[in-house]
Amino acid sequence: MCKDEHALGRRGLLVTGAAAALTLGTVSFANAAPAGAGDNTGDHTEVVRGTLPPGSPDFVYLPVEIPRGVRELHVAYSYERPVVPPGTQGNALDIGIFDERGTALGGKGFRGWSGGARTEFFIRADEATPGYIPGPVRAGTWHIALGPYTVAPQGLAYEVTITLRYGAPGRTPKPVYPPERAKGRGRAWYRGDCHVHSVHSDGRRTLAEIATLARAAGLDFINSSEHNTHSAHAHWADLAGDDLLILMGEEVTTRNGHVLALGTDPGTFVDWRYRVKDNRFGHYAGEIRRAGGLVVPAHPHATCIGCNWKFGFGEADALEVWNGPYTPDDEVSLADWDSTLAVAARSRGRWTPAMGNSDAHRDPDPIGTPQTVVLADDLTREAILEGISAGRSYVAESKAVSLSFSATGGRGKQAGIGERLRVDEDTPVTVRLEVTGAPGCSARFVTDQGVLHTVTLPALGTGTVEWRTTPEYATYVRAEVRHPVLVPGLPGPLAAFTNPVFLGK
Repeated sequence: MCKDEHALGRRGLLVTGAAAALTLGTVSFANAAPAGAGDNTGDHTEVVRGTLPPGSPDFVYLPVEIPRGVRELHVAYSYERPVVPPGTQGNALDIGIFDERGTALGGKGFRGWSGGARTEFFIRADEATPGYIPGPVRAGTWHIALGPYTVAPQGLAYEVTITLRYGAPGRTPKPVYPPERAKGRGRAWYRGDCHVHSVHSDGRRTLAEIATLARAAGLDFINSSEHNTHSAHAHWADLAGDDLLILMGEEVTTRNGHVLALGTDPGTFVDWRYRVKDNRFGHYAGEIRRAGGLVVPAHPHATCIGCNWKFGFGEADALEVWNGPYTPDDEVSLADWDSTLAVAARSRGRWTPAMGNSDAHRDPDPIGTPQTVVLADDLTREAILEGISAGRSYVAESKAVSLSFSATGGRGKQAGIGERLRVDEDTPVTVRLEVTGAPGCSARFVTDQGVLHTVTLPALGTGTVEWRTTPEYATYVRAEVRHPVLVPGLPGPLAAFTNPVFLGK
């Protein structure tokens, strides 16, 4: 059976407490089930077609009445991709689903999201397509969520095919999550990549492939960060080990920027269906923290649609300054972050540490380029998150690069990365950087005045750089290691950089 939906102009808008949403006419299977109860077998399919015009709401919900006795729900969709003039956005349509518990923002109804990565998915009690949550297909009104990411001037014509398969449901397995502790080396520097994608969102690698690549990259920890779903959480346990801590999280992909929910409690879902104008980000940043995680805006100056961060950094526990292979938008992110340090230094107020992650999706994206190197009391979820939020970390392009950075002054006082050297304003301070694994690079010291000292490292990339200053002259100092210049007018790409050492009482 086929049901044609009217265009958006023929429907009303429902305001869900965040972004405006459109709810289409209900697809009913109420009379489709064979007579009898849970032992029914067979399939029944409905097809819905419609067109969304430019300016459609962020989310369009297609209600589906699910009768009793359904073993599996299968959804497939397609949409037209007309040719558009250069500089004009074409059609892109995301998809996900909410069960009979509803679509309320932050509610319990979420059952999966694949964005634009898949054209079909299924859900049943014992299994689901990656990106979706297995569990019973209970009777009631479910909602297929369509997300018109961009709409061409001609409109977005779509088709959704819904198939119910009847029969006895299977048993939903109890989720098993990775341990929150690995063997570790006590208080030490641990390397991690907290932004990776798999087949559970828009990546192409399996979880096993990611774990193998993480170990090869010399990583001690990674963070599961699929777009708008926690479906991968229950599939990581067998891949963790004494040598690899696997944290749980999500990349919350709003229309006004992306944020990593880093190291949350396993099974935590964080909603993404809001914009700046909805004034909801503060609430969901709090939800991330209540789940034990950190709030980390990702690639804040990325150029993809909806990727540029618009929510401000007031709620950030850390900031992803370096995302994947170093590019000019990372340079902008670094400069933007650096500009916040002077204010924090002078006010003695809260500051936001920086980190770097690969955002790897598929071959040949390298896992661990870059990686955040964290000084933590042990290789545990709690210790790693504490080290990141305290700023006791630096970012390196690979396991080959290692840094040691500190400042000394006064009567033998010393402070390391993320700390404050508490000495008088006129006290001489010696800043010291030790570098290994950076051949052909230069090292430089950056303060609230800018770059004040640059040295070319020895050819093998191993060396020590010292510089003297006072807290009156530099309220903070941080170090960068850079490759030679590739783009005229820009400094060379980063090989590594540190969080700051603050100077003065």
